[in-house]
This record gives sequence, C-alpha cells and structure tokens, in this order.
Amino acid sequence: MLAVSLVTFVLVSVSPIDPVQANVGQTAYINMSEAKRAQLAEYWGVNTPLWERYANWFVDLLHGDLGTSLRFNAPVIDVIATRAVNSLALMATAWAVSGVLGFALGILAGANRGRLIDRIVKGYCFLLASVPTFWLGLLFLIVFSVQLGWFPFGFSVPIGVSAADVTFADALHHLALPALTLSVIGVANIALHTREKTIDVLESDYVQFARARGAKRVVITDVSDYRLSKARECGIERTLNVAREPLDGKIAELFGDEGYQVAFECAGVESSVRSLMATVEKGGDVVIVGVHAKDPAVSMFHLGEHELNLIGSMMYRHEDYLKAVEEISAGRIRLAPLVSNRFPLEKYREAYEFIDANRETCMKVLIDLEDGKA
Repeated sequence: MLAVSLVTFVLVSVSPIDPVQANVGQTAYINMSEAKRAQLAEYWGVNTPLWERYANWFVDLLHGDLGTSLRFNAPVIDVIATRAVNSLALMATAWAVSGVLGFALGILAGANRGRLIDRIVKGYCFLLASVPTFWLGLLFLIVFSVQLGWFPFGFSVPIGVSAADVTFADALHHLALPALTLSVIGVANIALHTREKTIDVLESDYVQFARARGAKRVVITDVSDYRLSKARECGIERTLNVAREPLDGKIAELFGDEGYQVAFECAGVESSVRSLMATVEKGGDVVIVGVHAKDPAVSMFHLGEHELNLIGSMMYRHEDYLKAVEEISAGRIRLAPLVSNRFPLEKYREAYEFIDANRETCMKVLIDLEDGKA
C-alpha cells in the first residue's frame, strides 16, 4: 500500500499535465488571471518538492486526515463515509442474493449430477461466467430501464431530490437494478463451486455408509408367494416373485431411473447371483450371504466391465449381533411374522419334524430353553 501511494505521487509529479488546468477545466483556466493561477498552485502545493508533499500527506494520513476533495470541496474521509454506505448496501445485497441463489443451484445440480437439471444449471453458469459484467449491465439498463421503465436509468437518488428528502423506498428502487446485475454475475462461481463440493460430499465414505443404512427403496425377491407375504408383514412394501416376473423387466418400475446399487443374495442359488450381477447398477455391490451347494459360475468379464464388487459374507461379528439386538429392541425391525412355531427344549425332535413337514411355509422355529424364553 505504501509503495502504491509513493508511485502515485511520482507519476503525478512527472506528468506533463498542469494539475491546476486539469482541475478547473480548460475554459476556466484560460479566463483565469495569472495571479489566480499562482494562488491555486500555491494552495494545492504544485510547486512544493515531491518528497515534502509526500511526507506531509503521509503524516496527515497517520492522523486520519486524508485531505480535502477538490471535486466536492469536503474532507475526503467524509466523502468516502457518505458513499461507502451505498456501496456497502449494494455489495451486501448482491452477496446475499447471489450467495443464496448460487448455493441452492449448486446443491440442486450436485445432487442430480449428470441429469437434465444439472446440465441446465452448468450451462447457465458457464454462460454467465463468459459474459462481461459491463455488457450485462448495459443489457439490463436497455431492457429494464429504457424499454420496460421498471427501474431508473442511473444515479443513487431521484433527479431533483436532495439527499435529505430521499425515502427508503426511493433508495431501494435505485439499488435494485445494480444489485440484480451483480447478483446474476456472482451466481455462476458460487453455484459451480457448491456443485463440486456437493458431489465430493455425496461420494464420500460416510455418506455412502449412511445410504447403506437408510436405503431409499428396498425390494425382496423370492419364488414363494408365502414368503413374500411374510416380508410384507415385516414392513417391506416392494416384493417380486421372480418365478413369474423376471427381475430385469421390473427394475424401472421398482427403483425408477436410478436403479439399485446394493444387492444381497441370500438363497444360495447360482441363477440368482447372475441375475443380480446383470441388473445392479455399474459400480454396484453384490453381497453373497446364502450358502451355495456348489461353486456358482459367474462372468468375470461382466464383473470387470461393470466394475462390480462381489462381496463374500459367511460369519457375523459380535458388534453385528449387538446392532441387531438394538434395532429389534427399538422396534425398527419386526420379527414376529417370521416365527412359525415354538417348542420347549425337551421337544426339539418335534421341532425338526415340524420343519420337515412344513418346508414350504416354515420360516423360523424357536426352541425355548427355560421358562418360555428362547
């Protein structure tokens, strides 16, 4: 800052332009007497050495004195204070509007990455970023001030009205168009930056974990209508009997355009694994929970081409049981419909006989160890 002020003083001093003539104007300077010219030159310190003028200005600056404005004939600090209010109001309004609008558009685009709304927002932002501010300002003046007459063409107060008589409504009316112009320009950078950060957050590990724990849509498939009815009793709204309706033909109806990203194969059937691999979204996860009687044959080419994650799962961890007990205790998981029968410990043989006799409808059979508790 000190270097800038020094360079400014040097450039003004070496300039061939007469400072007295530049300030009073060509016509007034010609009609002015030599004595008056000398008086103004002395008043403005034109003939004072550069180093002395700069030292005097710097000392006054340290005391908070910025000098006197030649144009307004008032202390510079007062001129700045008076006009800073309007500038701050304009900047605050523009920042607030562009911030809110840009933040909203950025989140909307980031949350819908690759979709039509994302392309529209990006195109709008790129267009704004490439348009010069002054050109957009001129365009807004032509449209909103000249043609439509909604806003004044210029000035911060109505023409012919003193600053003391300006109402708050008048100030807002004159502030609206400049604030709108700056807001529209500022939206682009904020929206694009917010979009990128939104995408980063949505792709982070903790958000993926949250999605896994709270999936938007859950579908259970089976070949038994009875088992599917039990799933609905447990609160699963979407079920599909794949013996009658293949999964690949129902994806759009069940999951919408997004498809599904995580699948659990719990039957231990090879055709089920292949079906899930063929229908899960690219980059999705297929978790093998069911126990297979023989090794299933899967397409490694399809696995690599679609960047799928084939995850094995055999045993549960201690914390998995604790979490399951917590969910059941809180009532978020309903197990009662899955219990087909209960037997005391001394009748365990009858329990196995019951399972053999009711394989199509038997779900879970509980053995009560003591006092009626399983």
